[in-house]
Amino acid sequence: MSRRVLLSSSSGKDSAWTMQVLRQDPDVEIVGLLTTVNTTHGRVAMHSTRRAILEAQAQAVGLPLHVIPLPWPCSKEVYEHAMRAAMESALKSGVTHIAFGDLFLEDIRAYRIKQLEGSGLEPLFPIWHEPTEPLARRMIDAGVEAFLTCVDPKKLSHAFAGRKFDHAFLNDLPEGVDPCGENGEFHTCVLAGPMFREPLPAVVGEVVERDGFYFADLVPGAAIVDA
Repeated sequence: MSRRVLLSSSSGKDSAWTMQVLRQDPDVEIVGLLTTVNTTHGRVAMHSTRRAILEAQAQAVGLPLHVIPLPWPCSKEVYEHAMRAAMESALKSGVTHIAFGDLFLEDIRAYRIKQLEGSGLEPLFPIWHEPTEPLARRMIDAGVEAFLTCVDPKKLSHAFAGRKFDHAFLNDLPEGVDPCGENGEFHTCVLAGPMFREPLPAVVGEVVERDGFYFADLVPGAAIVDA
């Protein structure tokens, strides 16, 4: 029996690569993308991806987008209530599994599993424990084009905000920074890759500091540029 999978997507590279891996499994049917959006700003939390780009990503990969609207700030209780409602809706539509692009953070994985307990849905972690250095380079070699849309300056220089996720970027990373940003050093937004029917036109715009993080705005509708 085919597994009907809803992919938890942040708009970033790990979610996109999880999709690529799942699509190579003949027993998996990806039926949609699930993303939380900050209703105050109309963006993906932390990744700061505009909803317009999020919708363009869904169109480019040929999947319906299911948005979970969240207020900002958002309490844990409000978040978990919204997620439970989304899980109930997914189950009613025939979804059997929720896939996540987590790599090695055990507490995050445990939280995901706990969230789904009793929901009737099973979690999937297709890229779990992939070594992040070769994984990052494999993504790039496969044609994934992503840009850093958020940087935590406590872990990585704010000068990296807006940079392209490429081999030069990986070579410039200081020792101790995870190549996939799994420790929260940075977040990305994908504009092209083997999972896309066509690349998304966008340009790196203004970089701003907010709530202790540096955010680079990806503006849709312009040519992709190296930043």
